[in-house]
Amino acid sequence: MGTGVGITAPFGRLLRTLRQGRRLTIEELAEASGISGRAIGDMERGRSRRPHRSTVTALAQGLGLDEAAHAGLLAAARAARPGARAAEAVRASAHTLPRGVRDFVGRQAELAELRALVREAAEGRSGAPPVAVVSGPPGSGKTSLAVRLAEEPSAPCPDGAFLVDLRGLDERPPSAEQAVAGLLGTWGVGDAELARLTAEERLARYHEVAAGLDAVLVLDNAGGEAQVRPLLPRAGRLLVVVTSRRTLAGLEGVRRIALGTLRPRESAALLRAVVGAGRVDAEPGAADLVAGLCGHLPLALRVAANWAATRTHWSLERLAGRLVDEDRRLDALSAGDLKVNSAFALSCSRLAPEAARMFRLLSLLPGGDFGAATAAVLADVPPADAEDLLEELLEAGLLMTSRQDRYRLHDLLRLYAAARRRTEDGEEGSLAARSRLRHWLLDTAVLAGRWHEPDYGRPPEDPDRLVALDDREQAARWIRAEGDTWLAAFREAAALGEHTRVVEVAEAMHWFSDHWVSWGHWVEVYERAATAAAALRDAALEATHRNYLAWAYWACARRHEEAAEAATSALRLARAGGSTLQEAWAYAYLGWLRDAVDDLPLAADHYLRAARLFTAADDVNGYLQVSCGMIRVLRGAGRAQAAVDTCRGIMDALADPRHQDRIPPNVREFTALSALYAVSFVHLDEERWEEAVDALRSIRGQFDARGWHKQAGKVHLHLAHALARLGERAEAAAEYRAVLALDARVPADVRDDARAGLAALAAGRPAPLARFAQ
Repeated sequence: MGTGVGITAPFGRLLRTLRQGRRLTIEELAEASGISGRAIGDMERGRSRRPHRSTVTALAQGLGLDEAAHAGLLAAARAARPGARAAEAVRASAHTLPRGVRDFVGRQAELAELRALVREAAEGRSGAPPVAVVSGPPGSGKTSLAVRLAEEPSAPCPDGAFLVDLRGLDERPPSAEQAVAGLLGTWGVGDAELARLTAEERLARYHEVAAGLDAVLVLDNAGGEAQVRPLLPRAGRLLVVVTSRRTLAGLEGVRRIALGTLRPRESAALLRAVVGAGRVDAEPGAADLVAGLCGHLPLALRVAANWAATRTHWSLERLAGRLVDEDRRLDALSAGDLKVNSAFALSCSRLAPEAARMFRLLSLLPGGDFGAATAAVLADVPPADAEDLLEELLEAGLLMTSRQDRYRLHDLLRLYAAARRRTEDGEEGSLAARSRLRHWLLDTAVLAGRWHEPDYGRPPEDPDRLVALDDREQAARWIRAEGDTWLAAFREAAALGEHTRVVEVAEAMHWFSDHWVSWGHWVEVYERAATAAAALRDAALEATHRNYLAWAYWACARRHEEAAEAATSALRLARAGGSTLQEAWAYAYLGWLRDAVDDLPLAADHYLRAARLFTAADDVNGYLQVSCGMIRVLRGAGRAQAAVDTCRGIMDALADPRHQDRIPPNVREFTALSALYAVSFVHLDEERWEEAVDALRSIRGQFDARGWHKQAGKVHLHLAHALARLGERAEAAAEYRAVLALDARVPADVRDDARAGLAALAAGRPAPLARFAQ
């Protein structure tokens, strides 16, 4: 039966109007819908502002609403939630601790043991801070225990709590090196610095920063000792908690805490927390039976309890009976090595068909978290519907929140969902969903990556686009947030022989990749792209991606020999394919690589060849890049005036009206920054203090804004040195203090130089200087 109430009314007011229009009390609606009277009252008073789809559906059924009125109630519920686009625009760090479960119970002995380690770490009683390894079967609550510890007021977290998902069950779990790079980025070490460090230097930098942190680091879901061992701190107060299904017996000097299933009283406490103490205490025998059928496993118990909590008219005895029935029917279905399918199956059986389908399809996603837009494409439903379905799965305990407005499946539930998908959807349905998702992910990756390219920028307006790509920052956030998912789609495209698609995505990511060196997958991306270009028998295209691969080998992996080999191969292919531009880039990369090992004569020769070829190809952006490299080489060769003249030429080219539309704003800004930073060292070497001050003042703050803290620290430090020699003591002191304010984000030697500078100023003399190092 229809209603004349407008759907723009707040949800609570609309619900009250509908209830009163049918002359129902709150208690009567609770009986008819299975939703508790307290929950209904909270919704009507506006105390519960995020009603889930399943709750709304149950209320609509209890109210006897027709399809149109049901849709109106759903629309009002959606309006009460923050918009998906706005939520995606603000995203927590990749290593932010996820929210802990609200109804954590039990594990008091284990928590007490971990609290003792907290105190030990805070007091710094031993050389290396303590490490705890929490092991146990899947679904036993290892991550929940670690997060619970980090959330306690007594935890040593003045510098924060961090979590790295090591995804030990994945086919390609992240390496320790990838984890190190990611954490350094989270801890404020910029990509520009990471790009200049070898793997060993990155690890040393990791331990330097970690030693200064009062924090908790959770290394979650570790697959083996090799992933964990390099990440264990050597000094300081960083408490590390490792969770794993294995005991990691190869790690020495760690505290091991084994989690089994819950004790019966702990299982009862969990049921009381979720279902309600009154219902559990009224049927203690049935509660024990439910816990036993769930194997006293926290994950299974929580799923079953969440299901019962929304059906207040069901007895626990009736719930136990259904679990027994499901267990009999699903003996053939296996999720890992545990018989907890009955709890999962019961919750799935009570989902709306669309939500059950969404749950099954989510098993197609790689490990890691995902957003609502990705789920919408996978299930081929509108974004608002996808969000409703995800909230229904969340309410049923079949899905977890990861970070802000992002979701994830527990490994055990992923296995179960995959088994259901194979049984119920068949291969054809899975292939269609996988193909749909792959095309959307790669389409979006191309649009987001091209935001950073000189020839593209903002994508065309599209009101149907599922994610906001209105500026470079939004594009970058999407690339980072969905890195696991679009990379999986990229790998799938390569495996399917979609060569044109592979090179298109890799090309689109080229300009962005400089901004995310710490990701750790660019070598793979450009190896696959070069292979795809070779399969297309396009020599110029292969040269392009061999050049990109040369960058990735050196900037991301510090594999100099392989980088030089890739650039040399690119040079040969460019000549064969008649591409002057790619020949120029090959020489540019070869010059960069020779510069990196201080082979200055050969670096200069390569740079000069590249500059001539860029001029012939009329590519001003490439010309400017090698010119910045030439400043460094000329400085190293002792040709100070030539280096200064080269910088002037760069600045003249940037100001030339003929190039205004040919140099993108981000390239223009970065080129000026690179050139002025490089020439400042020439002025410092020559003791041209006023010129050095002019150059450094003009770029002060620009590295800081980019998160390139080592370079930022050196700008402040060198500006302070120059100001001190010009007698500008107050400003010099302020610049030295700016270095120290960056704290562990800059290397210790830079901070030491700043302290020495302040001490020298206090003593009335300038700080002693060594050769200025870039």
